[in-house]
Amino acid sequence: MTDITRRHILGTGIAFASTVAMPAILRAQTGPIKLGTLTPLTGSGGSYGPAMADTVKKAADDINKAGGILGRQLLIISEDDQTSPEAGLRAARKLIDIDKVSAIIGTWASAVTTAVVPVCSQSGVFLSTVSGAEPITLLPHQGFLIRTQPTTTLQGTKFGEFALGANAKTVAFVSPQTPFTESQYAALTKTVTAAGGKTTSLIYDDKKTTLRTEVDQVLRGKPDAIVMGGYTNDTAVLVRDLYRANYRGSLFGFGYSVNKQLVDALPADVSEGIYTLSPSPAEGSNAYKNVARLLGVDSPDTYSCQVYDHLNLIAMAMAVGKGDTGTIIKDNVRKVSQGGGERVETAVDGLKLIADGKKVDYDGASGPCDFTDIGDITDAKFRYEQVKGGKIILLKIA
Repeated sequence: MTDITRRHILGTGIAFASTVAMPAILRAQTGPIKLGTLTPLTGSGGSYGPAMADTVKKAADDINKAGGILGRQLLIISEDDQTSPEAGLRAARKLIDIDKVSAIIGTWASAVTTAVVPVCSQSGVFLSTVSGAEPITLLPHQGFLIRTQPTTTLQGTKFGEFALGANAKTVAFVSPQTPFTESQYAALTKTVTAAGGKTTSLIYDDKKTTLRTEVDQVLRGKPDAIVMGGYTNDTAVLVRDLYRANYRGSLFGFGYSVNKQLVDALPADVSEGIYTLSPSPAEGSNAYKNVARLLGVDSPDTYSCQVYDHLNLIAMAMAVGKGDTGTIIKDNVRKVSQGGGERVETAVDGLKLIADGKKVDYDGASGPCDFTDIGDITDAKFRYEQVKGGKIILLKIA
């Protein structure tokens, strides 16, 4: 065989191979856009994660029915982080390395988010979270991160103001060790001491089935109010032991821990009077009503509202950037949320405007989605509630 013949056959083979390969490339470009949810389907956050994942899937269905993004359908792949950093990291690696998602939506526990941020940023996968621990957005994430949850510094400040409003002069902060414990206590202390009060803190083991020793230690300081920084299961143990110790001061807890699950698990007189604080969804907005419709409930929780916003922002960012990579999402997410333009509350409406070459400004179910340079939400309203007669009653939104 001559060189010419060999070159001819080789060239033909390359051309043939290219022809065979091209449909696969085209299929990849026109196949579904893969996004992942990483929420706590089990563990301490298990009462929230299923609804969060369901919200994202149903919101994606709405987008798909309206034509998808850039002519492509969204495929949502859901994983359980088990409210565990180790399990969350394994699930994130699976979403990134095997499923090839462009973005991961909805990490809930701050410890999980802290574990996942580095692998997402290093892989160029966008991460949107509802975690509030102050250090999260200070991690080196190269812009591949936004969060819609107010920071724990802001939450600690609000708790301090709440306690002062209940005439507390001495406030104890009682919590397991978490990524947000230090910043919450620091903000609480700054607020209370500025008004002439004082604070103390105690860290407990959240795996213990009784906290009576810790309760006795806290009560020696005679606090007017106790701010509880744990999750639902350990907070229930703490509340029960405080009741048995005949504590009659004010109790304050986070809305994610002092919730219906906790109230239903305790006798009514044990949980009676506990105050709660949580970020407030944008009740009354069309986006909020849309989340209620998707979940078939009257009052969707703040985390479901936040992940609804995450999906809408990501979808519109891809449309503006005309691509599906994490980098495109990163580069365009603020263009659809705070860059000016026509106000929209759903991605379906926003995508129509974007297709017509118009700018959009998204306000969501969790409120205005405007972010600082490092990815923190710039403002949020809070929901103040109290347990009365076995029910959680709204006091105010401010």
